[in-house]
Amino acid sequence: MENELSKSNIPKAKRILITGAAGFLGSHLCDRFIAEGYQVIGMDNLITGDLANIEHLFSRENFEFYHHDVSKFVHIPGDLDYILHFASPASPIDYLKIPIQTLKVGSLGTHNLLGLARAKNARMLIASTSEVYGDPNVNPQPEEYWGNVNPVGPRGVYDEAKRFQEAITMAYHTFHGVETRIVRIFNTYGPRMRLNDGRVLPAFIGQALRGEDLTIFGDGSQTRSFCYVDDLVEGIYRLLHSDYSQPMNIGNPDEITIKQFCEEIIKLTGTTQKIVYHNLPQDDPKQRRPNIEKAQSILGWEPKVNRAEGLKLTYAYFQSLSQESLAKIEHKDFASYNK
Repeated sequence: MENELSKSNIPKAKRILITGAAGFLGSHLCDRFIAEGYQVIGMDNLITGDLANIEHLFSRENFEFYHHDVSKFVHIPGDLDYILHFASPASPIDYLKIPIQTLKVGSLGTHNLLGLARAKNARMLIASTSEVYGDPNVNPQPEEYWGNVNPVGPRGVYDEAKRFQEAITMAYHTFHGVETRIVRIFNTYGPRMRLNDGRVLPAFIGQALRGEDLTIFGDGSQTRSFCYVDDLVEGIYRLLHSDYSQPMNIGNPDEITIKQFCEEIIKLTGTTQKIVYHNLPQDDPKQRRPNIEKAQSILGWEPKVNRAEGLKLTYAYFQSLSQESLAKIEHKDFASYNK
């Protein structure tokens, strides 16, 4: 009897559903919430995710995995406290190859999960993006800036999916009273990125590791701001547990040009290859720098990992990949945006 009573006094672990769990960010979020003692349910259709990112979690009692496309009806038995919606192609290569799926996961997928959140009385955080600002006329970009987006351009399938995602999330919040949070994620990097996903950091490092020239699109004067994944995860964790329901930027405001960043990668990797320049793709944003005043004041958050340290950690991860993996990645995969 005493043992039964003592067991009944043990607080029940919070349950959280993380979609896109086998992706770069989703897998790191799974790690964080498991470390915090949550019961984590990972969900992914593996269209861009990789089970290798979460295979170390399969033996954990507080982790379970559902192979499922959230664009279709989502059912989770039992109680659910939180939902993190990170299911979406996020690289130019992916969303240009699968534009319809990108639009569906941002619209139908978000709708399905908001319905689940309402039914379970769960708090839901959606992963939006700095791409909602388009090619901005304001720098740095504050949350109040409405953006400069081409809805029918090549990037529109991703940008507009995310803008709709924000709109329907706020509608569920205001009309149905669902507890929601919106994080606008700026360029993030770290271990588990795919070398062939078309984003600027893995593109440069992949080319250096294979002994290829490093490709810059445009003249390299466009800027980006890179946030290490651990810092981003901390910001997301704090936002989820805050009382703030409006969109919030999470990113590193340390702005750098693409050319300067390429030179940093050359120095880091020791490659002797040269820089080559290609035409700038349509609607490629000229500036990316988050205004993080809200995150600083409301969450007490700001990035801690400087770029030099983060790049060393990321490069070490890519170096650990087999030469076979590197050889399978064709150069043509990098003819994309310097996102």
